Amino acid sequence: MNGTSWKGSGAFSALLFDMDGTLIDSREAVARTWRHWAARHGIDFHELLSAAHGRRTRDTVQMFCPDGVDAEAETLELERRDEVDAEGIVPVKGATKLLRALPPDRWAIVTSAGRRLASNRLAAAGLPLPNVLITAESVQRGKPDPEGYALAAQLLGVDVTRCLVFEDAEAGIAAGRATGATVLAVTDAQPYHIVSSVPSIANYEQVQLFSKRRVLWVSTRST
Repeated sequence: MNGTSWKGSGAFSALLFDMDGTLIDSREAVARTWRHWAARHGIDFHELLSAAHGRRTRDTVQMFCPDGVDAEAETLELERRDEVDAEGIVPVKGATKLLRALPPDRWAIVTSAGRRLASNRLAAAGLPLPNVLITAESVQRGKPDPEGYALAAQLLGVDVTRCLVFEDAEAGIAAGRATGATVLAVTDAQPYHIVSSVPSIANYEQVQLFSKRRVLWVSTRST
């Protein structure tokens, strides 16, 4: 099965999730961080936020950092700011129930956030920490490069083309599709509407899961 064959149901070896905008609604916190940084450097906030969606902080900073400003120092400051700001962070509907129903060795999170930030935000949303957590520090190349999703499947011991990826950003969707995985977009907590042609669900209340003999049967339904 691959990204072009999803018909509303399928059998998978593992489920791979992005975090921000996919499992948790962190739009308020993300916007606060980037609005502050954009104002400090005279950068268009909306252009910055759109580009930052789904990417590592360091990659976005390198894209927009003014000449003469230390991009590494700016990245560290932004990451520290994010790590202490959990106001308004909540799980996407149905995410808690779905994750708790999954066998621990059948799912992973692949996020562009740093490890400390990812752990803090998952805790703030009341979501479990996965056995396999791929963060900004885990990879050499961030999304849209497929390295993170390929690494997650490898650590789970499954074929990435037999995985179902849940994403909310164009960069993440491109990363998932590049591995040959099936990709579903989650739309309820997207900061920006995506234009990708992949199928979508609003939230995880539309997902039904059945697990048997290390196979995950997943179907989606409209609400």
